[in-house]
Parts: sequence; structure tokens; C-alpha cells
Amino acid sequence: MDDIQKHILAERALTAANRCVVGRYVGATFTYVAGSIMRGEGTAFSDIDLVVVFPSLERAWRESFTEGGFPVEAFVHDPQTLAHYLHQDADSGYPIMANMVATGRILGSDIDSARAIQTKATEMLAAGPKPLGGPSYDMLRYQVTDLADDLRGARPPEEIAAIAALLYQKLADLILLGRGAWAGRGKWAPRVMRKLDAQLAAEFDAAFILAAAGDGARFLALADRELAVHGGRYFEGYRQNAPLEARRRE
Repeated sequence: MDDIQKHILAERALTAANRCVVGRYVGATFTYVAGSIMRGEGTAFSDIDLVVVFPSLERAWRESFTEGGFPVEAFVHDPQTLAHYLHQDADSGYPIMANMVATGRILGSDIDSARAIQTKATEMLAAGPKPLGGPSYDMLRYQVTDLADDLRGARPPEEIAAIAALLYQKLADLILLGRGAWAGRGKWAPRVMRKLDAQLAAEFDAAFILAAAGDGARFLALADRELAVHGGRYFEGYRQNAPLEARRRE
């Protein structure tokens, strides 16, 4: 798909988004239209992401539907619920909502409010995630250790592939967050890793491809090398308390 085709696709998506807002979200003050299509990176199968903001709602919600041939994922908020999820992004290390708000095209009547929130999201992304620490950091190191240990013994190729599939996201998180970069789920993980360090991303991809084919040695070595940056394997002494309410009386 060339640049002209991508531009046409983006304009079609914007028209479909506007129809969604007018037809489904009467009373919304503004909407961010986001996604790979709007960034000029989409395909005919890409969806449209909408962040729809009302003055006030009882609760936020998410819904999926089709408009004009495009699959649409809509995230419906008021300013307070949107602020909650933006701050949740900052705490989690996955800036999903922040990216949609920061990169989205704005539709609606209250453009000034939309731009003010967009500026905050952009600043949050530029500041980066919180430093790794606390229980979530301990859990991540433990999970990488546990899955890496599963790769050490002799196993059938299909088991190695299954372990590598589970290890992929955890190891990517440790690599990215451990270097002060935002993490990414699914397809975003290799994208953000390439942006951070193209050579490391290529090494990661090559090791994972071998592991998915049944040879986990290089992926294990990469996990061990990354764990060493964070004090080595983390198993001895790990503890996770259950919630106090985790009990049931028959």
C-alpha cells in the first residue's frame, strides 16, 4: 500500500469515525480517533480506535462494532474516568490509552479541553514509565526466572515453543522497563524494542524464532543475561501474599 492509498484509507476511517460519533455518541464533547490507520501504518484489516469523552458518565465502558467496513474499538469516558486510565497506564508501564490520546485526531466541539488532555498524555509518554521496583518488579523477575528455568532441561520441541511463547512478553517487559522505556503488549513489544535498540531487538527476535522451532538455547542465554542485570535469578526468598478476602466458608 503506497502513501496515497494510506492517505485515502485514513480519510475513509476518519469519515467512518465521525459517523460513529454522530450516530452513537450523542452528547459527547470530543473524541480522539486513533490507531495504525490514522498513523499511516494500517492495512485494510486494521481497526479504528475511538476514545469518546462525555461531560459526565456513571461509568466508563468499552465496546466493539463495525462501521463503514472498519472494525471499531470504542473506549467511552468522561474526563475523570479518562484520567484514571491514563494514570493507570503510568503505573502499569503499558501506555495504551495514553498513546491513543496523544496520537489521535480530535473530533468534537470542545477542542480546547481535548488538546489540554492530549498535551498531558504526550508529556506523560515523554517522561517515561516509573522505575522498576516493589512487588511488581519482584514478580516479573520471578516469572522470568521460573520460565527460563523451564528451558534448561531437555524437552520436546513443542514444549520449548510453548515455554518461549510465555516467556516472550515477560522477558520483553524486563528488557524495556528495565531500561526506562515503556513496555508494549503483543505486536507492540517488538515495535518498541526496535525503537529502543535495533540490535537488541534483532537478537531477541532471532532467539525467539529458534525457540519457537524447538531450540531454546539462545533465548535462555538472553534471559539469563537480562536477569544478571537485575541481580541474577530470583527464586529463593520470593513470596506473594494472597488477598485477605481469599477464603470461602462452605
